[in-house]
Amino acid sequence: MATDRSRVLVTGATGFVGGRLATELAERGHPVRCLVRDSGRAEALARAGCTLHEGDVLDRDTLAGAGAGVEVAYYLVHSMGRGGKRSGFAERERRAAANFAAMAREEGIARVVYLGGLGDQPGSEHLASRAETAAVLGREGPPLTWFRAGMVIGAQSEGYRALRYLVKRLPAMIAPAWLRNRTQPIAIDDVLAYLVQAAERPDTAGREIQIGGPDVVTYADLLALMADVLGVRRRPQVPVPLLTPWLSSLWIGLVTPVDAGVARPLVESLAVETVVTDTSGQELFDVELTPALEALRRASAAETAR
Repeated sequence: MATDRSRVLVTGATGFVGGRLATELAERGHPVRCLVRDSGRAEALARAGCTLHEGDVLDRDTLAGAGAGVEVAYYLVHSMGRGGKRSGFAERERRAAANFAAMAREEGIARVVYLGGLGDQPGSEHLASRAETAAVLGREGPPLTWFRAGMVIGAQSEGYRALRYLVKRLPAMIAPAWLRNRTQPIAIDDVLAYLVQAAERPDTAGREIQIGGPDVVTYADLLALMADVLGVRRRPQVPVPLLTPWLSSLWIGLVTPVDAGVARPLVESLAVETVVTDTSGQELFDVELTPALEALRRASAAETAR
């Protein structure tokens, strides 16, 4: 059973969520080991008191020893086709999850915590891959705590960056049908609160936990709120109902700095409603949720301060 100071392993520790999670766990008194592909890019984690293990979830041999003495492991690896590597994307994700699950099982890790996405429709390869990753981890590894979140609002999240630059750079905006879809965005601080508490909640093993903020909004609503945060006029939207996710991704790639390989899976996930349908898992945690407008304000302030 995990204790309040259980040893944890964090994968994806140089990423948007993983880096902050590893630091917060260390500050909370957990011995933290970070699985990183290049320790030279993880100096901040070392300064925060984390130990580093160089390895790649796609290379099974490099994972040996990563889980030694670990009670809880966080799996936060998800490439979203970054760098244009979309061909074979789903298969790579499955293989990475299988490699990690095998290591975790063989090295005696008690529990794995995974952050995936909301949305149950099969039209998004990105969301389907996240669900498949959870299935592989749960089937082949230790007991799984599976968090499912909608859009995470934080200064470095791809969804937030797309919203910010669409509003900032365009005087008017084409309006594909998916802008009417509902989502339940959640602030990065709230995601981290759930993840940190999960290390200390062994009773969440085997649970799917859907998490979202207090507001259910459309993506059009989010664009309007983003305009308010940036202090610009709300952008008029020109309806283009036949604009496909593929064309939308090209549009986002042209007018925002979002990686071209990320834009398409990002838009595919926007084309699916991502709303919490089961709140029972949230009742196991003590998290004060942040309204969407405040989450956007915090993200914008953090972006400006960088």
